[in-house]
Amino acid sequence: MLIDIALDAVGSDKAPEPEIRGAILACRQLPVRVHLIGPEPELRDLLDEHLENEDLPIVIHHASERIGMGEKAANAVRTKRDSSMRVGLKLVRERKVSGFVTAGNTGAAMATAKMVLGAMPGVDRPALATPMPTSKGNPCVLLDVGANVDCKAHNLEQFAVMGEMYARSVLKIRQPRVGLLSIGEEETKGNDLTREAFPLLKALPIHFIGNVEGRDIFNGNADVIVCDGFVGNVALKTSEGIGRFVRDVLRESLTRTVTAQVGALLSRRAFNDFRRRLDYTEYGGAQLLGVRGVCIIGHGSSNDVAIYNGIRVAQEFAKAGTNDRIEAEFAKREPQKTERQKGERGTTGSDSTIQ
Repeated sequence: MLIDIALDAVGSDKAPEPEIRGAILACRQLPVRVHLIGPEPELRDLLDEHLENEDLPIVIHHASERIGMGEKAANAVRTKRDSSMRVGLKLVRERKVSGFVTAGNTGAAMATAKMVLGAMPGVDRPALATPMPTSKGNPCVLLDVGANVDCKAHNLEQFAVMGEMYARSVLKIRQPRVGLLSIGEEETKGNDLTREAFPLLKALPIHFIGNVEGRDIFNGNADVIVCDGFVGNVALKTSEGIGRFVRDVLRESLTRTVTAQVGALLSRRAFNDFRRRLDYTEYGGAQLLGVRGVCIIGHGSSNDVAIYNGIRVAQEFAKAGTNDRIEAEFAKREPQKTERQKGERGTTGSDSTIQ
């Protein structure tokens, strides 16, 4: 049984080449049918060129407009009614596909998803969640990584519930350890937001381990780490920069110091394993949690491997029924909204900073 996944074919910086290649890789290796969304003549010509008569479950849905990386999200969502994002997300809403993947403008993707799919009952703001590599081998889920640069304490409470459910459903962690990202482990450390959020997370029926620090993102001491989108995006981009720096320095050192052929081979294998663990393309993008449908948002610089993994993650997410479980969790909790919280519903915060 194939799982249908819609792919924004004109989202990435170098679109549509990475999207076409990634879709072909996915259809060769995964139980998926990929629906390419974009200008049909352009996609058809490129797809035929790459397939060379190979029969793969790939279909094309025409969309006459694309949203550029530099466009303001609110304006693009309002004026481009036939954008590849809107067309793809409508397929999710109509249950013609089980998920949507884009490497396009993150702010526009988030705003379009909330408008087309709608937020889950009980969720004020969707959050972007991404797995981060750890020294213990199992990824740590970090959220929010850019959907909401300004948050209230009850937003972090909702992020914790969604992140914990994601770790259980997708990562198969039986009892995820949930931490609140702060500047110290003590309950009194942090800013007004973290100090206000701490007792809310502590009262949740989850395994809350208290405050965690930046180093805990990578040491494996927590399975889920919660923060606002500003802090999360800075942490994500800093981590990517450090990963590239360490990778480049290590490659240079190995090239300069390893001379024996056998030693060089062993070092190269170790280096390649190290590089894969730090490579964002292996993780497939961030999951937009809190909307009523599967939406995966990748980097604008995504290559074919990143697109392939985005499709893989969407397929796994849909197969696990994670969205349904998160929605059921919020329905069970039946959160009581204050008038202040009700007034904030519908606010999406600033545009995401991830591109």
